[in-house]
Amino acid sequence: MLKASVVKAKGFTLIELMITVAILGIIAAIAYPSYTDYVRDARRADGQGAMLEAAQWMERQYTVDGTYLASDDGNRDVTAYSTEFYTVAVSASTASTYTIQGSPIGAQDGDDCGTLSITNIGVKSAADDDGNAVADCWD
Repeated sequence: MLKASVVKAKGFTLIELMITVAILGIIAAIAYPSYTDYVRDARRADGQGAMLEAAQWMERQYTVDGTYLASDDGNRDVTAYSTEFYTVAVSASTASTYTIQGSPIGAQDGDDCGTLSITNIGVKSAADDDGNAVADCWD
């Protein structure tokens, strides 16, 4: 008598594969928004750091020249502190005051915090595209 041998196939069934794809889809749907928020926050922190460097440079120039204005009585140029995602510029200055603004550009343009600003006395603020103040952007 010959015994019939049963060969068991190895591999995945279609159901197992679909369950795996569904689980990966759920994980991706949860993880991707968190990741993009993290990236946006990191870019904002980089822009804030650039603005703080520009503010320190303005203070050094004030120590040397006794004014925040450039020699031609115009705003000093701090665009060298701009980053890939923020344009840094002095938006207003007098001999004794200044306001530095960081405007989001590129992929950061849709950031909820919008335009960031810092003054000579260290007041930090943020305003959305409509000019409304946004809280918790400098935390």
